[in-house]
Amino acid sequence: MGERKRIPLRIFALFLFVSASSFQLLRASHDSDDAIFYESFDEDFVDRWIVSQRDEYSGVWKHAKSEGHDDYGLLVSEKARKYAIVKELDEAVSLKDGTVLQFETRLQNGLECGGAYLKYLRPQDAGWKPKEFDNESPYSIMFGPDKCGATNKVHFIFKHKNPKSGEYVEHHLKHPPSVPSDKLSHVYTAILKPDNEVQILIDGEQKKKANFLSADDFEPPLIPPKTIPDPDDKKPEDWDEREKIPDPSAVKPDDWDEDAPVEILDEEAEKPEGWLDDEPEEIDDPEATKPEDWDDEEDGEWEAPKIDNPKCEAASGCGEWKRPMKRNPAYKGKWHAPLIENPAYKGIWKPRDIPNPAYFELKKPDFEPIAAIGIEIWTMQEGILFDNILIAKDDKIAESYRETTWKPKFSVEKEKQKEEESESGSNGLAGFQKKVFDLLYKIADIPFLSAYKLKIHNLIEKGQEHPNITVGILVALIVVIVSIFFSIIFGGKKKPTRVEKTNVEPAETATNQRSGENEENKEKEESSSAPPRRRPTRREN
Repeated sequence: MGERKRIPLRIFALFLFVSASSFQLLRASHDSDDAIFYESFDEDFVDRWIVSQRDEYSGVWKHAKSEGHDDYGLLVSEKARKYAIVKELDEAVSLKDGTVLQFETRLQNGLECGGAYLKYLRPQDAGWKPKEFDNESPYSIMFGPDKCGATNKVHFIFKHKNPKSGEYVEHHLKHPPSVPSDKLSHVYTAILKPDNEVQILIDGEQKKKANFLSADDFEPPLIPPKTIPDPDDKKPEDWDEREKIPDPSAVKPDDWDEDAPVEILDEEAEKPEGWLDDEPEEIDDPEATKPEDWDDEEDGEWEAPKIDNPKCEAASGCGEWKRPMKRNPAYKGKWHAPLIENPAYKGIWKPRDIPNPAYFELKKPDFEPIAAIGIEIWTMQEGILFDNILIAKDDKIAESYRETTWKPKFSVEKEKQKEEESESGSNGLAGFQKKVFDLLYKIADIPFLSAYKLKIHNLIEKGQEHPNITVGILVALIVVIVSIFFSIIFGGKKKPTRVEKTNVEPAETATNQRSGENEENKEKEESSSAPPRRRPTRREN
């Protein structure tokens, strides 16, 4: 039997301290708070949560301990499966006056491709049943980590009923934070405030703040633009968009020769001394011999392979000498009239703006109440653990739960991680790399880099897979970010001024920020028919 691994004394002491203090804090907190809903998964979920009976959701949920703890959670137990489970609330919860949504996840085996988010579902009169819970079940808010391909973000999506059309529209948070890239427990918090503000916290630290009514924060914006381009407006036939035109008064000069060649012979050039006119550049290899199995009828007349003429190596050149070409000083090319400012230029045409028939005003979002909490995900990883799901009215309550349920576990996991890194002798390097990668993920979250987020994430992931090339990855990322910075500052020509037909400025419509998937390069296969047998060079008939 192998030697039993001893638990470091400071970890054992930390366990005792955390257990005692957490119990007291948790007891005091839970006796006095007013949490609307709380699920700790201390008891088995089977009698309280409903697993979807739809065929596509074949993943098996388990009531399991978090690795290294005595604390239980809801576990995703199999790879490459779809999972769906739902918990009905005793009463529907209104989101209109401010609410706090919070839960913990631990990606015990990491996350390469999969979701770990929650859906806060509307009442069942919206058209869904718990045993038939699926991707189409209507929700009010979807919140939590999701990572696969181009996607690496903590989702915050809310569905809102358009008062004009009556349709429910998904509004996605722009520039959401990235998913932590480790296997530790993390707690995700969304604070919905009565003043239309939403804050996204990871491990109690604010990562994003947004306003539900701001077009800069959600895509599509909750409130449509006041004006839109008139779809019936057409560009006049005489509208001239050319900023510059050829000068009509310009005349080609008499001495302009459009037929002059680009290059001419250099008549001043002289043959170098020591040039061997009678020596070829290549000669037959004197050591080559005709193969014994060579068949002249089948293979043709055999010819020895060529080699460089050794006599040319000491000479200035071999073979027939020819005068070199030089650029023709008389060459001017095709004549074009110079460009001048277009006196008829009217600017780039665009249709006039008209009032948007879909426009409406809101003082605050009209959120639908939530009547259930669902987890509906597809993932390639097992080992995803959900725990301590909370709904509260006060962010102080959420903070107390973080302190008593999440923080003790996280502290133990971090301490254990440090011990393992120290024992492996890579504490300094691994710690440095971890800090570097965490910083790079934060850099990738900067809004002006959003178009390049996928490229930066790909480089980071390569560095995580191959820690020995961290310095190379850093250099590559610095080059990428500097290039992006200079392209933003100096890139692109200034566009012509847009001339409008009215004085009304339309509100800018936000572009869709959904991450697209990586396009894979397809390798082309070249096929060629091989000869019956390989031969030395032969003379072509």
